[in-house]
Amino acid sequence: MRYYLFLFLWLFSFNSANAEVLNVNKNGKLNSIKAAIAQAKNGDTIFVSAGIYTEGNIIIQKSISLIGKDYPTLDGKMKYELLTIAAKHVRVEGFRIINSGRSSMEDLSGINCLDAHYVIIRNNILENTFFGIHLSNTNYCLIENNTLHAKAAHEYELGNGIHLWKCNNASILKNKISGHRDGIYFEFVTFSAIIGNNSFKNMRYGLHFMFSNDDRYEYNTFSNNGAGVAVMYSSHVRMYRNNFSNNWGASAYGLLLKDIRDSEVLRNNFTGNTSGIYMEGTSRTEFENNYFHQNGWALKLQASCDENTFTKNNFTGNTFDISTNSILVLNKIDSNYWDKYQGYDLNKDGAGDIPYYPVNLFSMIVERVPASMMLWRSFLVLLLDNAEKIVPAITPENLKDHQPSMKKYDHN
Repeated sequence: MRYYLFLFLWLFSFNSANAEVLNVNKNGKLNSIKAAIAQAKNGDTIFVSAGIYTEGNIIIQKSISLIGKDYPTLDGKMKYELLTIAAKHVRVEGFRIINSGRSSMEDLSGINCLDAHYVIIRNNILENTFFGIHLSNTNYCLIENNTLHAKAAHEYELGNGIHLWKCNNASILKNKISGHRDGIYFEFVTFSAIIGNNSFKNMRYGLHFMFSNDDRYEYNTFSNNGAGVAVMYSSHVRMYRNNFSNNWGASAYGLLLKDIRDSEVLRNNFTGNTSGIYMEGTSRTEFENNYFHQNGWALKLQASCDENTFTKNNFTGNTFDISTNSILVLNKIDSNYWDKYQGYDLNKDGAGDIPYYPVNLFSMIVERVPASMMLWRSFLVLLLDNAEKIVPAITPENLKDHQPSMKKYDHN
């Protein structure tokens, strides 16, 4: 609903009764994008024909639409920012934007929006840019169906794919981002949505949240990134139906939650990560109907987390289901499915008659002495696990599922 309201506001919030159409053609009378912008008035549309345009930094300070036909190329020759938008009600669509400049002092970008509200950036291809699409203090922006790819040997040589700072009511829809430092980056961003994106093979995070409240992201895929996804210092974040997969490394995870509160993590898929979820300082957050499959650790729940609930999640094929660094646990874990559960259901109510303890003794040892992981699958570890089942001593007594499900949940 918010997306369609945004389009309505964009289309009808300025007078285009006297709008004109300008055509830029490399072989025509009007062969410069900058010249066309200089001629244009608020509400006009500029169509740009195919070709390679090397005009340096193209600055838009008028409410216009800039539309590429057959993907004309804007080439920054590794020197310039390509497009700078500093006006309201601007639309950029259908361009191939390549080879922006690099800088340690400036956020040079393929497309940079500065105090530019009600902007649409759609159906563009951005290659080999420092930052891809950068928004600063820009509200009611739609970034949809763009492809962003960069490549560099080191993290400092790259900016982020889609970067938002101090924005609100943004919609980031159906973009494909790879090869950047962070695929999508939010800092001080509120009331915004990230939906249907594919962020993969980025050097650090597929998605990075900082100090951003009341946002939601859903139906995204975050795979093969350096460290996974990080959501930090935020509240009221809704995370629905995302796929976190194949984020492997010594400090990698599918999802990092640090100092998060009053949020929801529902119906997500965590597959093939070093840690499915790593939680630190997380409070009053609901985890329900998620699927944890073939992770090293499905869930790392630190002692600083409290008042979180874990219900109706599936845990299958993980090396460790849950690990923690404390015997005091202040969270609720109930009615989940655990493939390692060996209990019974005599009354046939679908719930196990004895509780399940998802933290085993060896995971506690590994938490304290990481090098002990070398003993995994040894006879000694087998003895420890069997002894702990008989006489629980070190694992947290209050971290248990009182009603483990006997059947895996169908989350479709």
